[in-house]
Amino acid sequence: MMKTSEMVIAATGERADWWLLGLCSSRVFSQVIVMTYAASIPILQQEWGMSAVKAGTISSGFQLGYALSLFVMSILADKLGPKVLYLWSMSAAGLLSVAFGAFARGYHSGLLLYCLLAMALGGTYTTGLMILADRYPPEKRGRASGYFIASSSAGFVLSLALSGWTLPIGGYRLSFAAASACSILGWLFSWGFLRNVRLNPVVHHEARTLMTEVLSNKPVLMLMAAYTLHCWELIGMWAWTPAFLAAYLASRGFDGLSAAGWGSYVTAGFHLAGLFASFLMGGLSDRLGRAFVIMVSAAVSTLCSFTFGWSMGLPFAVVSAIGLAYAFFALSDSPVLSAALTEATSSSFLGRAFGLRSLLGFGAGAVSPVLFGAVLDWVNPFGSAELRYAAWGWAFTTLGLPGLATFWIALRLNRVLR
Repeated sequence: MMKTSEMVIAATGERADWWLLGLCSSRVFSQVIVMTYAASIPILQQEWGMSAVKAGTISSGFQLGYALSLFVMSILADKLGPKVLYLWSMSAAGLLSVAFGAFARGYHSGLLLYCLLAMALGGTYTTGLMILADRYPPEKRGRASGYFIASSSAGFVLSLALSGWTLPIGGYRLSFAAASACSILGWLFSWGFLRNVRLNPVVHHEARTLMTEVLSNKPVLMLMAAYTLHCWELIGMWAWTPAFLAAYLASRGFDGLSAAGWGSYVTAGFHLAGLFASFLMGGLSDRLGRAFVIMVSAAVSTLCSFTFGWSMGLPFAVVSAIGLAYAFFALSDSPVLSAALTEATSSSFLGRAFGLRSLLGFGAGAVSPVLFGAVLDWVNPFGSAELRYAAWGWAFTTLGLPGLATFWIALRLNRVLR
C-alpha cells in the first residue's frame, strides 16, 4: 500500500487526481437526496397540507440535524480519525435515504426522516475536508477543497435534473425514490476509494487547548463568523429558489406539476454556476488571497439577495441572469473559507474548529428558511392555500442582510490572512 505522501504526488500526479475524482464522486451521489425536498415543496404543500412556515421547518430541521451531527462528528474526528467516520456516515446516509424515499408520506414522517438523514450526512462534510487537509499541501488545498465542495453542487444539479424529470411523471414519490438510489451509489463509491487509504496520525500537544488554539484565535473566530453569515444566505437560497421559480412559472400559465418540474430544471442550471464557482474560486484564492475572494463574493451575493426576489415581474432572461450570478457568488467563498480555516488552525484541533464552525453555520442555516417562510406567508396571507405566491422580495431580503456584515469581516480579514 502506498503512503500518503506517495499518493499525493504534490497534488498534481494522475493517481492523486483519480483518487480525488473518486472521493468527489461519492459526494456527488450522496448529495442528490438533499435538494429533492426543496424541488418538491410546491407539490408537498398541497399534498401534505403545509403552509410556507411548515415547509420551511422541514428544511430547517434538516439543517439543524446536519449542524448537530457536524459538531459531534468533527470533534470525534480528532480522536477517531476522519476516515472511519466518513465511511460509516456514508453507509448510514445510504440506508436512511432509502427510508426517506419509501416512508416520507406526510409532514411528521417527512420531518423525522429528513432530520435523521441529515444527521448521517453530517458525518461526511468536515471529515472529507479533513481528509483533504491531510493529503494536500496548503498551496494546493484551496483547489482540492473547491473540487470537494463543487461535488456538492454537482449532486444538487443531478438532484434537480432528476426532480424536473420525475415530478411531472410520478410526483414526489418517484422523485424521492430516484434520489435514494443515487445515495446507494455514493455509499459504494466511498468504500471503493477510501477503504485502503491511510492518513497521517494526529499529533496532540498537551500544552495546547481549545481556548488557546480556537476560542482565542482571532482569525479563526472571524472566519467562523463569516461562515455563519455565509450559511444563512446560501442555505436559505437553496431551500426556496425552486419554489420561487415554480411560482414565477405558475404566474405565466404553467400548471402546478409542470411549474415545479421546470423550476427544478432552472434551479439545476443555477447550481451548475455554483459548481463552477467552487472549481474556480478555491484555486483563485490560492493566487489572489483568501480575504480578497471572500470580500468580492460577499459583495455580489448580497446585491443579488436584495434584487432576486423583486424580479418576479421581469422577463425570464433577467430572472435567470440574476439567479446565475446569485448562485455563483453565494457559493464561491465556501471553499475559500474552508481552506483558510485549515491554515489558521492547528491540525490537532482542526476537527473541533470545523465542528464549532458547522454548529454555528448550519444552525444559522436552520433558522433562515423558517424566517423566509414566515415573511413569505406574512406578505402573501392567502398564499399557503395556493401554489402561486406573488410577493417574494422581502423574503429574499432577509437572506441578504447578513452579507453586509460578511463584507465588513472580509475587510478585516485582509489584514490577517494572505
